[in-house]
Amino acid sequence: MSQQADTSAALASRLDALRISARRQAYEYYVLDRPTVSDAEYDDVIAQIRAIEEAHPDLITTDSPTQRVGATPQSGFTQITHPLPLLSLSNVFDRGELDAWATRMERILPGASFTYVTEPKIDGLAVALTYVDGLLDHGATRGDGFIGEDITANLRTVPTIPLRLDSSDGSPVPPVIEVRGEIYMRRADFAALNERIERDGGKTFMNPRNAAAGSLRQLDPRITASRPLRLFVYGIGYVSGIDEPAGHLAGLQWLQSLGFDSTPDAKADTTLDAVWNRCQWWLDRRHGLPFEIDGVVVKVDDRRQQEELGAIAREPRWATAYKFPAIQQRTKLLDILVNVGRTGTLNPLAVLEPVNIGGVMVSRATLHNEDEIERKGLLIGDSVIVQRAGDVIPQIVQAIPERRTGEERPFVMPTMCPACGAPTHREEGEAMRFCTNAACPAQLKRHVEHFVSRGAMDISGFGEKLVDRFIDLGWIQDVADLYALPWEEVAALDRFGEKSAENLRTAIEASREQPLARLINGLGIRHIGERSAASLAERFGSLDAITAATLEEIAGVAGVGPILAQSVHDFFQEPRNQEVIRKLREAGVRTEESGSARDHGAPLAGLTIVLTGRFATAGRAEAEERLRRLGANVTSSVSKKTSYVVAGEDAGSKETRARELGVPVFGEPELLRLLDGMVPA
Repeated sequence: MSQQADTSAALASRLDALRISARRQAYEYYVLDRPTVSDAEYDDVIAQIRAIEEAHPDLITTDSPTQRVGATPQSGFTQITHPLPLLSLSNVFDRGELDAWATRMERILPGASFTYVTEPKIDGLAVALTYVDGLLDHGATRGDGFIGEDITANLRTVPTIPLRLDSSDGSPVPPVIEVRGEIYMRRADFAALNERIERDGGKTFMNPRNAAAGSLRQLDPRITASRPLRLFVYGIGYVSGIDEPAGHLAGLQWLQSLGFDSTPDAKADTTLDAVWNRCQWWLDRRHGLPFEIDGVVVKVDDRRQQEELGAIAREPRWATAYKFPAIQQRTKLLDILVNVGRTGTLNPLAVLEPVNIGGVMVSRATLHNEDEIERKGLLIGDSVIVQRAGDVIPQIVQAIPERRTGEERPFVMPTMCPACGAPTHREEGEAMRFCTNAACPAQLKRHVEHFVSRGAMDISGFGEKLVDRFIDLGWIQDVADLYALPWEEVAALDRFGEKSAENLRTAIEASREQPLARLINGLGIRHIGERSAASLAERFGSLDAITAATLEEIAGVAGVGPILAQSVHDFFQEPRNQEVIRKLREAGVRTEESGSARDHGAPLAGLTIVLTGRFATAGRAEAEERLRRLGANVTSSVSKKTSYVVAGEDAGSKETRARELGVPVFGEPELLRLLDGMVPA
């Protein structure tokens, strides 16, 4: 056999192996809803297959994953043949690939000018809905693009799907129309659903996309009806009886007039520079959205141009998807360490084989508590799917038991504190295990780190390493000792010096005048954060008043329920904590609120204000604190008692709720007036 024949045989064998792998992964993802690889790994396999087939067209077969759209339908549903195939989209991953996609269209339609529409790529389950004489006739999943599953009964339970089309602008309702969209689940709804399932002892879903798919494929529509599903429509399959709009963007607007919720913030642009900027705009907002997206869809707007450009095999030439950098990857769980928190909690932390997720190398992931480790069935040595979303600490989504070798071992939470050796204890009904030693050095270090942090006393220059160093030297036994440091010895430390010591001393001196709310937050009371600390400061005005308050009085503070109240009451009745408060007072730290903030003569006294969204001129926490200093009551929820809602960029349901209640809604210019102590006209 010739060397060329050997090479061809090896290439064909490699291609067969890749196709088998891709088909198995697609089946696990689309049919079983139990993926064993990340999206990025699957995309890589498909890219390898496509590269070989493009270089060797003679190796293309009809059963190749590149010639198919998705997986086969489940046997539990009747099959429906799509009159027009539901094609999938090609992917681009950077600006160069986007330019290449546009260049290919320009070669087919030389001299043509294109208008492009960008819209978010919703991470859900694609469906096709067919309406006859304005009534929902049937609905189906994408399936393999040609044959889908009849899930009409389940789709009828989704509240955002209209059962009858009513035109809001008076235009005629088409005799027949097929509408295409994505069934999805909002992040908050997904979290609540998983919470409910876990409470009932069931198996939770991996992500909102799997939750939507699993909910829609229930054989009992009553189960589907209990799931918080929604629909975004993204296009028209076909229309008969009347002319459909000439452009894609106009089509989305028409669908909205018929009662559908179309993909939000779709935008038309005439240059690729503007398209690319829009893609980055969506990428920047990805993690702040109430639903998950995994990219941006770019389409040629003109339907005549779409028809002329046509499709190749499984995807239209006139549309593509810019895929965001992966937020999930597969890696190995090397070990589980246990850190001790500032309140004595034992916090398990996953040690991972380093993996690049969205441009960031990840080697640690949060595990929260021992119950979560058990719920996810994690063994040390497991292959795991790791997720990084936004700026949060990466987390393990799930283990992949299919990849186990038998060398994995279970994790056992220590019964002795890893920092001080004291016994650990877990209360019945509590998720966390605690170190029983109040003098545990690890607790003290984390407590001091919290006390000096930005949300508390905001002592700049006092980082983790310096905290550890000062505690190890015996200079800090509690947070009040920060105000009695031996400054000559501090200046004499190696790699420190007089200038650094003076800067730190200045920052500590300045912290004595921090508002009472910051001090309450800095004390590290269990369950108490910035917002509840501000409520306590507003209600009581001093640490002495909180100490003297009854449990019922504390529980009566807005936003402080029975659990938080008990925690606050217990903290202030503890003799060791009372001693720390005494030392803070003697050190000159302000332990009571200034009169101006509580005086009814303050500029914003009597106003209840809610901030929502993002603001360019001030951070939310900073703006809320300044408003409180001016006498305003800043809350997190909108009610009829709210004076104003100030809505920044990407404001959500709070703005909607305010308008429903008739509460005035202001923007950033009015926020600046409020921060200057002036009530907007």
